[in-house]
Amino acid sequence: MARASRSRSQAQPTSAPASPYLQRKLPFFDVLDEESLVRIEEQAETIMQEIGLEFRDDPCSLERWRAAGADVNQTRVRAPKGLVRHLCKTAPNSFTQVARNPERSVVIGGRNQVFAPVYGPPFVRDLEGGRRYGNMADFERLVKLCHMLSSIHHTGFVVTEPCDVPVSKRHLDMLLAHMRYTDKPHLGAITEKSRAQDSIDMARVLHGDAVFDSSCVIMGNVNTNSPLLVDRVVTEAMEVYCGSGQGIVVVPFILSGAMGPVTTAGSIAQALAEALMCCAYSQLVRPGAPFVLGNFLSSMSLKSGAPTFGMPEPVLSNYVIGQLARRAGLPLRCGGSLTASKTADAQAAYESADTAHSTIMAGANFMLHAAGWLEGGLSAGFEKLVMDADRLSAYQTLMKGLDVSDDALARSAYDEVEPAGHFLGCAHTMQHYKTAFWESSLSDSENVESWEERGAKDMERRAFERWQSLLENYTEPPMPAETFEALIAFVAKRKEELPDAWY
Repeated sequence: MARASRSRSQAQPTSAPASPYLQRKLPFFDVLDEESLVRIEEQAETIMQEIGLEFRDDPCSLERWRAAGADVNQTRVRAPKGLVRHLCKTAPNSFTQVARNPERSVVIGGRNQVFAPVYGPPFVRDLEGGRRYGNMADFERLVKLCHMLSSIHHTGFVVTEPCDVPVSKRHLDMLLAHMRYTDKPHLGAITEKSRAQDSIDMARVLHGDAVFDSSCVIMGNVNTNSPLLVDRVVTEAMEVYCGSGQGIVVVPFILSGAMGPVTTAGSIAQALAEALMCCAYSQLVRPGAPFVLGNFLSSMSLKSGAPTFGMPEPVLSNYVIGQLARRAGLPLRCGGSLTASKTADAQAAYESADTAHSTIMAGANFMLHAAGWLEGGLSAGFEKLVMDADRLSAYQTLMKGLDVSDDALARSAYDEVEPAGHFLGCAHTMQHYKTAFWESSLSDSENVESWEERGAKDMERRAFERWQSLLENYTEPPMPAETFEALIAFVAKRKEELPDAWY
């Protein structure tokens, strides 16, 4: 049955539109002057040199640091001034992650910006199904939607936790879903070293030895255990991914006042120190390995301890870390369409718009959590996914900047339009009217009578109907039968070797 199904889908062209990554033309929004940036960098250097970071549960990492000239005292690593920056120089300032469909490959770094969906939520929410634990069917639907949405360039990995599959095996099903249901690039597993290796091995099957050995085709995304702890999950992920010539994204996850100083500048300096030391370690594993410097900085309610999103302090941190990453010559991951709201309501819109806009203006090259994030990251929202994707499309138009060519200045139109006339029917307008303005796929700009005639649907209802329609029109992208069968065989073999485990 699987082979017959594959043959049928190969006979049909994919219905997903092209989804080119964003190549911005607008300048970056820089908020700090040279003196202020240097002060933050000096504080980060002080942390790395005098305080140091813990590298625990991975003796290999300590040996590598010791051989590189760091001061290693038990599990504390202190880097002499300049060592970390020197090691980071071999990390590329931009690189291409190759997709199985080469037309969907993305360039990460420079003036390029890549949008990927929410990552990690155990719950999902939709308008009619409500909030529930995610399962494999939800996971597959979310991957298919990400394939269909043109403003999502990369499908991430854990779009929701499929809680109906054993923890020990679910990474295999998630990887197979990304590889089968979309031909966009994706991430791999990181929670345990063997799962990272499974990701590498499946990527090699998918892309073939020649492409795998010469390109970055998969990346891992890991968080430091802030403050100042790099545990085995992080170092082993770097050893597996970077050791195979693949990419790694390392993100200090800091709630200011808890895992970092209560001051925004202090938390930024700590995040920079943690990320740079991880970049240096990735280059100790393999010089030239693709590395993305991450920053996830959130404020929190000091009354309740709950994280808050869309607040001015994290928005400011996005701008600043953008400047610092460019000075370090490293691609950046930060921000997203973040909100603490439980549903796709006005709070979600305000908070997500502020975090997403600042992320994009700051120049984040890889924007994880760009769509679908709800409830502080605990839920993936189906409606929120398509609503966020709609706004990401608008941002893509904004980042193209302003065309000032003769045609854009409408010089020919004035040959036809007289003073006190109008441009509605002139040749220039007719030439451009279909593409002159970005149009939302969800917003309703018609008069109230027309809106009422169509059922007076609010944005959330329109978004529900849109994702339903997208799934109805989904077509599985073609894959060579021998590749698909090899992936199925790999997953089956590994599942036989692994006992069921639910934690």
